[in-house]
Amino acid sequence: MESKKCYFLLPNRMYSGDAARSALGLSVENHYSYPVFFNNEYPRFSEYVKENIDWIRDMEGDVFTVNGEAVEGVELTNITIEELGERLREADLIIPYGLPKQTKAPPPACSED
Repeated sequence: MESKKCYFLLPNRMYSGDAARSALGLSVENHYSYPVFFNNEYPRFSEYVKENIDWIRDMEGDVFTVNGEAVEGVELTNITIEELGERLREADLIIPYGLPKQTKAPPPACSED
């Protein structure tokens, strides 16, 4: 089977840890995986998530942040949106992982209050 380049686009912190684990799963299946964090939306970087990131790198993938700030204890590769666009043109799979953040308040019937 031919290895594919897979990019996971992560706009929402809620799904980021799970997406990093999914990217690792593809790396284990001999694909090149690249999770991309947007808008400084990082998960809680537990030891488990940090190990997943290290394993992705060990398997020739990388973990990017688009114009993000440095996170203490975690090495993420900073990339501009233009550089990401160039990389996405070469990708075999682009996976928008999770839902974008909500911009409007939920209706009263769905509110937690």
